[in-house]
Amino acid sequence: ISVIHIFDLHLVTLELWIWQDFCNSYLRFTPCNAGIVDLAGFLYFWGILFLVVTTLVGIFKKEQSDSSTQNGVIDAYRQLYQITKLPAIRIYVLAILSSKVGFAAVDAVTGLKLIEGGLSKETIAFVALAAVPVQVVLPALLSRFTAGPRPLDLHLKSYPLRLLFGFVFVAVVWWTPRVGEGGAFPHYYYAVVVLLFMIHQVAVYAMFVATMAFHAKISDPTIGGTYMTLLNTVCNMAGQWCSTVALWFVDPLSYYSDCEGTTNPLLNCYNGPNREECRKAGGHCMTYIDGYYVEVIITTVIGILWLLWLRPRVRKLQSLEDSAWATSHTQSQ
Repeated sequence: ISVIHIFDLHLVTLELWIWQDFCNSYLRFTPCNAGIVDLAGFLYFWGILFLVVTTLVGIFKKEQSDSSTQNGVIDAYRQLYQITKLPAIRIYVLAILSSKVGFAAVDAVTGLKLIEGGLSKETIAFVALAAVPVQVVLPALLSRFTAGPRPLDLHLKSYPLRLLFGFVFVAVVWWTPRVGEGGAFPHYYYAVVVLLFMIHQVAVYAMFVATMAFHAKISDPTIGGTYMTLLNTVCNMAGQWCSTVALWFVDPLSYYSDCEGTTNPLLNCYNGPNREECRKAGGHCMTYIDGYYVEVIITTVIGILWLLWLRPRVRKLQSLEDSAWATSHTQSQ
């Protein structure tokens, strides 16, 4: 978990360092036409450092070999296949892959909507940077709630809070263009956004820590690395496919006016390329219904249905014996 926090911190810091306006405003005395570093230089430096550290670890770190736990590549994939055949795993994978649908629109689209409303990328990076200390401390504070036999209880208790925050962020997105004038926002706006983002992160990391604790609990120790990799991959897939679908559906769920301000009757605002042609012709498109708001409502309803249908099944999974998560291969050992 600490590695993830370090990655988040580096990612946010990189975004600020390559941002020309931020560097000119806060890090330089003489303005320049580029940031302090560029993406290529950043990747080059950390690539070299990665190779050096990995080489030193390979040279100086010695481990004892245990022939009873050594498996080849083919055996590892055979174990993965056996894991996927377990009834408990299939139910759990279904629950995980569908669990993030309820807040997919909020996680994937809210930041873009705030930028569309006038908030700069630099400001959003500052908000994310301010939340990093909270993200570092939270796992330690939450670990006592996930150390017992039912770590997913914390996940299920945090789920309704994340669904509620969907409507909170809808209000923030609606409020943003109305409170900002020419890109200038009052100080209380930033305070509200930072506070809401930090509270939201509490729910996000409560669910994350609970999920990782459950994975550690059910993973068969004889193939722990393979087991954990499979479960973590499923979790990553859950977030990625939900975000992709959420981004794609924003435009189809939106409703725009016809191209106004032009004399060409063939121009319309039905999709992105048509709206761009309308703007090039000197016209404009009015948004009657923003697909973001529609999508938040739809995904929240799906999230509520997820709670009603899968929450009892997830609770039941925590009560299963260890043998329900072990493959026939490991049980025979």
